[in-house]
Amino acid sequence: MASMRDWLKGPDSKVGRVVVVHCKAGKGRSGTAACSYLISEEGWVVEDALLRFTTRRMRSGFGAGVSIPSQLRWVRYVDTWTKHRKLYLEGQVEVVEVYVWGLRDGVKVAVEGYIDEGRTIKNFHTFHHHERTILETDEIDSTRTPAPNHEGSVPLPDTKAQAERVQRQDSSSNMDAGADAAIFRPSHPIILPTNDINIDFERRNKAAYGWTMVTSIAHVWFNAFFEGRGPEQNGIADPEGRFEIAWESMDGIKGSARKGTKAFDRLAVIWRAVGDREKGGIKLPQIITEPKAGELVPETAAADWRTTENSNSAAMGKDLGLRTESPVSMGGSKASSLRSSRSSPLGKEEDHLVGVKTHGPDGEDFVELHAQGPPRGGERSDTVVPQPDLGLPKVASPEPTADIADPGGISDGGMASISEKNEAKDG
Repeated sequence: MASMRDWLKGPDSKVGRVVVVHCKAGKGRSGTAACSYLISEEGWVVEDALLRFTTRRMRSGFGAGVSIPSQLRWVRYVDTWTKHRKLYLEGQVEVVEVYVWGLRDGVKVAVEGYIDEGRTIKNFHTFHHHERTILETDEIDSTRTPAPNHEGSVPLPDTKAQAERVQRQDSSSNMDAGADAAIFRPSHPIILPTNDINIDFERRNKAAYGWTMVTSIAHVWFNAFFEGRGPEQNGIADPEGRFEIAWESMDGIKGSARKGTKAFDRLAVIWRAVGDREKGGIKLPQIITEPKAGELVPETAAADWRTTENSNSAAMGKDLGLRTESPVSMGGSKASSLRSSRSSPLGKEEDHLVGVKTHGPDGEDFVELHAQGPPRGGERSDTVVPQPDLGLPKVASPEPTADIADPGGISDGGMASISEKNEAKDG
């Protein structure tokens, strides 16, 4: 945010500069960055920033620009950060337990996080059979009704004995056959180097001739500092906490809402901050503030997109369908959950650009339409039809002084032309 602010409005900025934000489709991650700038540097409210990005980036009828639950969660984290002095403490966090209600058969549960300054997603732990405790329906005390917390969810047990008596919010009549309540306790501490936590789910069924069928893929990212109310408490986040989410609110496959068949009903993650009392080279929390205008803005090196190390992380590269077997994860929790070695021959690559507007070098809207349907073979249509005015109402937030709100500044189209213009203006 600070580097974008300085480029557009800093002491050395020049008139006409823009910020080009891009990702694979120029939608989810690009929208998260663009909206975060409008919120943190231009004073926009969350809803107006999201609406502005959608109207400028998406074609009518194709939904919101930023739609992935975890990305929306991070936009609201930025809003909280902005409202509380833009203070952040980066520290190590331990995933203590994972509770899953309505767990179906064949589900693998893994814990992931960032390393290498956020350039790499690492699998820190995949739960195995011996780390799982299944709570049968007749073992749960259905007469006990704990008082809900401030979010309206049921408090989680502190001990294994209490866990065996926890009240399940979903009645047994609403549970699928074979669905269980389960507690996953790692055999060794799972300590992540940052506050960012990802819980990844994959459900598989065995097939013949060395194949397995992937029927569910879902994951969720959250940040322990923000979930622990760190910004609201002057940087002192709660030392421990829990994060709860329902299956319907999980992230899906390749930046979509598609998750396949239902793998569970509800999830809760118990986490705690790792303090300096711990041993084994634990680092103290790092205080991070936004650099002021004119100050040096630290930047990380770009990720090496050519590597394949992340291909199996956080549903990146994953899809439903057949996979070849591998002995890597035979001990995975509640399934013969096997890592994919190549994509399914039956799967079809999802078109991430459906519904996303394209723009010309000067930011004008345009869209290619084929009068006789999509081109066949190597044919190409050059028919260009202007994008109609949607007639949407103006948002209530102030108009930003930065050109990032201009469609040319948040799209992939015209990137080369914009760069050439900036080089010419900068001499």
